[in-house]
Amino acid sequence: MIAGLLVLGLAAAAAIVLRSNVAVAPTGTVLITGSNRGIGLEFAKQYAAKGWTVIATHRRDDVPDSLRLLRDQYPSVRIEKLDVLNHDEIDALAAKLQGTPIDLLINNAGIMSTGDPASAQTFGTLNYDLFDIYMRINALGPIKVAESFLPHVAASNLKKIVNISSSAGRVSRPPPHSGNMWYRASKTALNGLMVTMVPTASKSGVSVTMFEPGWTWTGKNDKNRQEGQLDPAEVVAAMIDTIEGLTLEDTGRFLARDGDTQSW
Repeated sequence: MIAGLLVLGLAAAAAIVLRSNVAVAPTGTVLITGSNRGIGLEFAKQYAAKGWTVIATHRRDDVPDSLRLLRDQYPSVRIEKLDVLNHDEIDALAAKLQGTPIDLLINNAGIMSTGDPASAQTFGTLNYDLFDIYMRINALGPIKVAESFLPHVAASNLKKIVNISSSAGRVSRPPPHSGNMWYRASKTALNGLMVTMVPTASKSGVSVTMFEPGWTWTGKNDKNRQEGQLDPAEVVAAMIDTIEGLTLEDTGRFLARDGDTQSW
């Protein structure tokens, strides 16, 4: 009897040791811009499923059904209105969340097309009136969000700012065609602005990285999906794995979803 109890006791102790050696992914609070569909929504879903507090933002007047359903499933999801074009709205949300540490800020909101024809962003037929809207959404919006929420991130445990960029932001190799010029310029500007904020962020222990997720399906209608486009769930899962391992030494890097450094 005593021997049996001793064996059980040793087994229980061993189980405790094994459990203590299992790496547990950290949890915290993540703020995601443009989280009502596509990559942003997938980030919200996967972080909520991992037990994080998710601050999911959108720019619509009414709460999108996608986020309402997610909040119904995960009470840890908090929905906030945020249009990255509206700097007053960014500052107002930062003030509203004053005192709330944000472990991870994901600048995801952006546009590739405003519905304009392809010729509007093609050299030779450029519509110059559209340039400002691309720059304001894809570059100025994210840097303003980063500036306003840097104190929240600096007050957290994980201290990470992640920006969803694009291979279009590279200048090291010629693009395959002379299209998407405003989109390309805005993503190049995003990368440049985020690298420029690195010295200030680093003083607070905050890492700043840019991600090239790959050609990902972010629309609503599968009929418009093109061959070769990646599934958002797969893409985001890979980025989350990479983000989990980021440290301050990674700050300023332009990364593929799997963590490989991308050329500029």
